[in-house]
Amino acid sequence: MNDAREETAGEHRSFDDNDQSLKRRGIYLLPNLLTTGAMFAGFYAILAGMNGHFQQAAIAIFVAMFFDGLDGRVARLTNTQSEFGVQYDSLSDMVSFGVAPAIVAFSWMLHSLGKVGWAAAFIYASCSALRLARFNTQVDVVDKRYFVGLASPSAAALVAGMVWTGHDSEVTTGLAAVAALVTALAGVLMVANLRYQSFKGIDLRGRVPFVVILAVVMVFVVVTIDPPRVLLAMAAAYALSGPVSWLWRRYGSRRHKSDGE
Repeated sequence: MNDAREETAGEHRSFDDNDQSLKRRGIYLLPNLLTTGAMFAGFYAILAGMNGHFQQAAIAIFVAMFFDGLDGRVARLTNTQSEFGVQYDSLSDMVSFGVAPAIVAFSWMLHSLGKVGWAAAFIYASCSALRLARFNTQVDVVDKRYFVGLASPSAAALVAGMVWTGHDSEVTTGLAAVAALVTALAGVLMVANLRYQSFKGIDLRGRVPFVVILAVVMVFVVVTIDPPRVLLAMAAAYALSGPVSWLWRRYGSRRHKSDGE
């Protein structure tokens, strides 16, 4: 009888411990609140694009990028990383940087190409999903200094910058073809085996030279001169850095070896 009572008491204690552990579990508010802000901006971009407000839609995607860049940094700085946050961030990225840019680009210009237009938009959206799935499965095994494939926020910046720059342009077959090419190319770069600098090694809590702060200020000044075109140029330069770096490693090193011989 005593053994049975002790066993029953032990079971009750284990159930109580499990209940308490479940009650203690929860989500960290601040980083997930920022992730929600990013997803809200992406959702707004979809609605704005469908209603023909392309400038607001493009700006909303850049706002989503701002929140997306903050949530991970805040989680690391405050030591509030969690598996829930990782998965929630991926779902938010799919909305803001996968579905939203594709719909906005299609509503802006790609619709005039018919099936070619929606094919280009689908290539972008599907490649974004593949990029996020691959990132989640390789996050613990790849070099954190680099992204394998163009990150989805950077691809979204390329498409959103294009839409923002030409939001008031007249729909023409030539411009629509260029938009379809850029959209599809942004999608392909997301799944290509190209290395991109992740800039995750930057220590935000450490000291930096004064010239670094001056450079940041100058970047903001340059962006404010013509935000859509400057942001588009920056996104295009970063997107091209992967293929250029690959070509340099493949052919530049051979040329140096041949010159040395």
